[in-house]
Amino acid sequence: MAEILKYQPDVIIEKEGFDDHFHEHHEGDKYQSNFLSTYLFSMDHKIIARQFLITGIFWAIVGAAMSLVFRMQLGFPEESMAWIKPLLGKWIEIDPDGVGTLSPDFYYALVTMHGTIIVFFVLTAGLSGTFSNFLIPLQLGARDMASPFLNMLSYWFFFLASVVMFISLFVSTGPFAGGWTAYPPLSALPQASSGSGAGMTLWVVSLVFFVVSVLLGGINYITTVLNLRTKGMSMWRMPLTIWAFFITAVIGLLSFPVLVSGFLMLTMDRALGTSFFLSDIYIAGQALDYAGGSPILYQHLFWFLGHPEVYIIILPAMGIVSEVMSVHARKPIFGYRAMVYSILAIAFLSFIVWAHHMFMAGVNPFISNFFVLFTLIIAVPSAVKVFNWIATLYKGNLRLNTPMLFAIGFVSMFISGGLTGIFLGNSAIDIVMHDNYFVVAHFHIVMGVAAFFGMFAGVYHWFPKMFGRFMNETIGKIHFWGTLIGAYAIFWPMHYMGMAGVPRRYYRFDVFDTFRHFDTMNKFITIAAILVFAVSLLFVINFFYSIYKGKKVEDQNPWQANTLEWSTPIHPVHGNWPGKIPSVHRWSYDYNKDEREYIPQYVPMTPEEAPENH
Repeated sequence: MAEILKYQPDVIIEKEGFDDHFHEHHEGDKYQSNFLSTYLFSMDHKIIARQFLITGIFWAIVGAAMSLVFRMQLGFPEESMAWIKPLLGKWIEIDPDGVGTLSPDFYYALVTMHGTIIVFFVLTAGLSGTFSNFLIPLQLGARDMASPFLNMLSYWFFFLASVVMFISLFVSTGPFAGGWTAYPPLSALPQASSGSGAGMTLWVVSLVFFVVSVLLGGINYITTVLNLRTKGMSMWRMPLTIWAFFITAVIGLLSFPVLVSGFLMLTMDRALGTSFFLSDIYIAGQALDYAGGSPILYQHLFWFLGHPEVYIIILPAMGIVSEVMSVHARKPIFGYRAMVYSILAIAFLSFIVWAHHMFMAGVNPFISNFFVLFTLIIAVPSAVKVFNWIATLYKGNLRLNTPMLFAIGFVSMFISGGLTGIFLGNSAIDIVMHDNYFVVAHFHIVMGVAAFFGMFAGVYHWFPKMFGRFMNETIGKIHFWGTLIGAYAIFWPMHYMGMAGVPRRYYRFDVFDTFRHFDTMNKFITIAAILVFAVSLLFVINFFYSIYKGKKVEDQNPWQANTLEWSTPIHPVHGNWPGKIPSVHRWSYDYNKDEREYIPQYVPMTPEEAPENH
């Protein structure tokens, strides 16, 4: 007689046909025997996901705090900053009248480190590292990643990169100050500025460790998706989250090594006197012994990673939003296959548009036309996704809870930020817009804020599965509305500043008659940034408080979702399922079908259902 296993209060299925991956290695508490193996050196993908998330939250606070400091410099350049000298030390210069001003060198260091930290440590490691680790085994029906040991190493290389980057903030010459893209010659000449010295060396070392982390994680994610899917989990039954994480890992595996090659040549130029990126350099009127190199070569190498990196950040957010939206709209995702094909198209096109970042670098106009064409074409699969998200919401039974609000907010940000990208994708317009605040606004809305919204949607949605408790809903909604309104208040005015020609990367504008009339707008943006930071701290408080004091999860499937992670116990053991792994019989999005509100993937199909539709 077949054993009966109850996964949901109203669904009972047989255990026949269930698959079991290396179950003998995962016996819950017997596998994890002490604090070190359970939390610090854990090989459980769920613990590693929490490590990535909490480290990412730490870096998000640091990166956002840096932006507040340089925003205060831009918004209130006439005000004394002596009050922050105990924290920033010599980087606040005190004049004889006791007025403290931010050092220009440190201003550029703050801008550089803010970009580096948010792009790599928060929106790459914090977003993809967290949710790829947490969801891939759970949603595919695997006990763990293909290599739990490599998975553990991927986090500790990220942690090592974090330590080195943090140390670089405190070296005597200051952190790296040559921009997060690290263009030569500033990055290639230690004597170019104080921020090009030891801080730059530590910056490169940190990012090389970071790339090792990304590659170890990516190999694991790809191998797990291809080899450890449970019985019945075909590629076309995978949730869109898994498709997004899988393609993101492929992009990272192909593009990040190119960045390391650029860093290797950059380090040789810095330390060994080579001339990969340097030629005809003069410092203080003295000619240096560099000849034959080209800084444009570095730009090609950097942006061959830099543009796919945009999609390494945004694709996981897209996958999360697709899942959250379908669950809380109580509708199947609209155009599942079109969503998958659009992910694949975005991944392919992301590798052939890198030089649209270089229209100002003297690229041949005929070559520019190629990159303009494909930059505009890449908007098509993105538009397909936007259309399908809106169609998923249309006539849905919407639950406007915090994860759903952030998912909808993501679509809003992605549309408004993406539309401005069409302007910048045109090389003739980009030459006018590239070095002003228009591109700052575009980049931050479409990639920065939108990716954060996807990340927040995922945290609020899967927090019950991560920690067995709910985050506070009221605080969550305050967080959403404060962030949505505040983000538009920060970045929307920047479009107008950019169209008026206000340049980016300037230390202050009050000394220019041309730009002085933007003082009030800069003050407004700075105040909005402070308010957004305040509501973000509310999220941090809500997050850590809810881990210990949040409302306990009492239902194994509190959102009434279809994917496999909700078939595990409320507190999953190491190995996820205490018994056999469930088989999959249908796709991930059977909502409101055959008079049933939701049908989990492990529920067998009835004879009346058409398998070819799934």
